[in-house]
Amino acid sequence: MSAELSKLLNASGLLAIGTVLTMAFIDQVWFGELPCPLCILQRAGLIAAGCGIALNVVFGPKPSHYGIAIIGGIASAAISMRQILLHIVPGTGFYGPPVWGMHLYTWAFLFAVAIVLGSGIMLLGDRQFSQVQSASGRLKGLPLIAILLFFVLTFANIFSTIALCGTGLCPDNPENYELFQIND
Repeated sequence: MSAELSKLLNASGLLAIGTVLTMAFIDQVWFGELPCPLCILQRAGLIAAGCGIALNVVFGPKPSHYGIAIIGGIASAAISMRQILLHIVPGTGFYGPPVWGMHLYTWAFLFAVAIVLGSGIMLLGDRQFSQVQSASGRLKGLPLIAILLFFVLTFANIFSTIALCGTGLCPDNPENYELFQIND
């Protein structure tokens, strides 16, 4: 696999992470489903995975960048599995409405596993690591869009978490944004 193909595939993966984070924000802002602490941690794992993939897009593919993506994917999958196991027992309820028959934390688990598998498959393309990156250094097209979307969503998630949790612990079942709540 060439370094250019690797860059394109990594940009596509980063765009997929951006799409998932965008859908989570749509659910949060448009439908008013505030994320629970486990949901916030799942997003953090996706952002960590996205950082590894973004490093590949900006600086060229390196095994260490894929390692960061795999660690982020495993963290997100573990947190998602924890939430799935909390709600799998009959009568324990669930968090948020299902989307296409599965809850968002189940989708997050499947997506995190896809990140780990995709990064592992990308590691098999040895040629991408031996090729010299082009000297232009400018991102264009899909890689630029993917990087911009990812960074906007990362900062939006940071702001959203601060707004939701304030300076303390995040509520188990959030009902409003702590930062914007007026105390009498």
